[in-house]
Amino acid sequence: MRDPEHCRMKHTEEQRVVMLKNEESEEEEKHHHVKTEEKTCPQAENISLLKRDNKCFTCHQCGKSFTFKKSLKVHMRIHTGERPFTCDQCGKSFTQQVHHKEHMKIHTGEKPYDCDQCGRIFSRATGLSSHMLVHSQEKPHSCSLCGKSFKYKQSLEVHMRIHTGEKPFSCDQCGKSFVEKGTLKTHMIIHTGEKLHKCDQCGKTFLRTSALKRHLTVHSQEKPHSCSLCGKSFYDLQNFKVHQKIHTGEKVHVCFECGKCFITTADLKRHQRIHTGEKPYKCSHCDKRFNQSGHLKQHERIHTGEKPYHCTACGKSFSQAFSLHSHTKNNHSK
Repeated sequence: MRDPEHCRMKHTEEQRVVMLKNEESEEEEKHHHVKTEEKTCPQAENISLLKRDNKCFTCHQCGKSFTFKKSLKVHMRIHTGERPFTCDQCGKSFTQQVHHKEHMKIHTGEKPYDCDQCGRIFSRATGLSSHMLVHSQEKPHSCSLCGKSFKYKQSLEVHMRIHTGEKPFSCDQCGKSFVEKGTLKTHMIIHTGEKLHKCDQCGKTFLRTSALKRHLTVHSQEKPHSCSLCGKSFYDLQNFKVHQKIHTGEKVHVCFECGKCFITTADLKRHQRIHTGEKPYKCSHCDKRFNQSGHLKQHERIHTGEKPYHCTACGKSFSQAFSLHSHTKNNHSK
């Protein structure tokens, strides 16, 4: 008869051996898994790197990278100034063929994009897209500083320069800076002395078509823009809009020196000369200088003897508007 104790010990030993084998097997499996991870992780990393480094064509001038060699080639024209696509109608040149094609529509008169609301037609899809906001009255772009909203993102970007004081467009003749490129372009005409737009009523010339258009309302005596709050009428829509801000109290132009607010940029600019001491307007007859063009005009009448303000009641003339006003009030009012 077999010893029960002996059988029990033998059975326990066999169990221990099986357990040790299982542990070894698990360890090997774990080790294999780690090895596999070591192999797969760099592979995944390489794939990720390939995705990140997909823009492998880099501009050596500014460091900008591109996915395609062709894109880099087009980009390089910014630095070289190359404009290989030239309009055979007006000679204007372009860096890209697509811009040349769009430009040609000006000469052909082609306007394939039409508004389904008002029938207005456009040469570009982007022009139609921008126009559609007129009908929706949607102003999706809001200023985070004053809350004013705009239909176009570009209008918001220009508006933000009021708050930041940024004037990125500088005149290479006098160093004067401007918020908008168009304003700089208009300013440059001051240096050339060129006055392109002439009034056919009185012969007065203007730098801009908009200035001539405003001037023509003087001859027609038409004041189409009326304020619904006070009844005052205006020749010019822009002046009407500025006037409305008097009623609303809107003053978005802030002086960074003292915190005072103004309705227009022109008012802010005049005010800032108090802080800077700038007097840009010099009398052509003497060395006296002024911080406002209106003050210079008034002063120069001392030298010229000009009296442009005439009393309609007695014909007396005055060099300044307030002198005429005082004269009328004291002598001709009932």
